[in-house]
Amino acid sequence: MSEESRDVFKLSRDWLSVQEVVDAVSSSSCGAVSVFIGTTREDQMEGRKVIGLEYEAYECMAQSEFTRLCDDIRARWPIVKHICVHHRLGWVKVGEASVVMAISSPHRGDGQQAIQYGISQLKATLPIWKKEVYESQDADWKENAECSWSTYRERNKT
Repeated sequence: MSEESRDVFKLSRDWLSVQEVVDAVSSSSCGAVSVFIGTTREDQMEGRKVIGLEYEAYECMAQSEFTRLCDDIRARWPIVKHICVHHRLGWVKVGEASVVMAISSPHRGDGQQAIQYGISQLKATLPIWKKEVYESQDADWKENAECSWSTYRERNKT
């Protein structure tokens, strides 16, 4: 009997466990687990040093968009078995993980392609927003240029 596909989505104000995400997609029928870990990087924006990010989400819509994303991934890579995403909310300091995504598949090529596509689509479709907080304690909400409703895309058409 074949194991059912499993999708896990979690928004959390707590530190993210990469192992928990990997365990959620583990399967004896899969020889590959592809993982993406997005971390908060120390950055200079207009001469201001980033010390962390503050995340907010429209949680029920994020869950439904995640379900739609999983369906889309499986339509493109039917061999994908399990998909898991954990995303932080609230304060995430430099060096900490803000998102962990894992996909299991029988072979690595499909999983690697699916994870690259999946994280790009997650950023483009899930209603999760971030505010950059600077060493000076100033802060700016950042528009995700990959997001489908982004005005950045309109302003920067070539």
